Amino acid sequence: MDRYVALLRGVNVGNVRIAMADLRRLVTDLGHQDVRTYLQSGNVVFGSTVRDADELARGIERAITGELGLTVPVLVRSARELAAVAGGNPYAGQEDDPTKLLVAFLATAPARSAVAALTVPGGERVAYTVTGREVYLHYPEGGYGRSKFTNAYLEKNLGVVATTRNWRSVRTLAELAAG
Repeated sequence: MDRYVALLRGVNVGNVRIAMADLRRLVTDLGHQDVRTYLQSGNVVFGSTVRDADELARGIERAITGELGLTVPVLVRSARELAAVAGGNPYAGQEDDPTKLLVAFLATAPARSAVAALTVPGGERVAYTVTGREVYLHYPEGGYGRSKFTNAYLEKNLGVVATTRNWRSVRTLAELAAG
């Protein structure tokens, strides 16, 4: 059995509300094991014999729609993939404040042309690195909450579904998935 993390986009930060107990039940009812949630923002760690992350994501999406009547994009990463993300942040050694480091997880790798055209809005100081299906983000001044370089901005400019997690959450989810 492999370990996975499901990252739900936009849960409990706007109008889409899902109780974590309901989310755990839905994922368990799909046949997955050792289902745990982290925080209230739609992070689910679980074990599964299914080895196709896209199939896992579609199954969770369908269950949420069928049971709760909500349409929520779900992105799934294996424990190994999440460990690589946690170990590959190019800004981790430059920043002591984990609230200034984030990772945007992308549903698919964006087109090279979209990555090449991606720019930080004028007047902002944000560093970013697009690596495959992740975007590492560093907000050395202020933070994510004051920036226009947001999840929605990345989705619009890269043309893919994204969901963003702060660095503390990324590291914790990697640890939970590993253990």
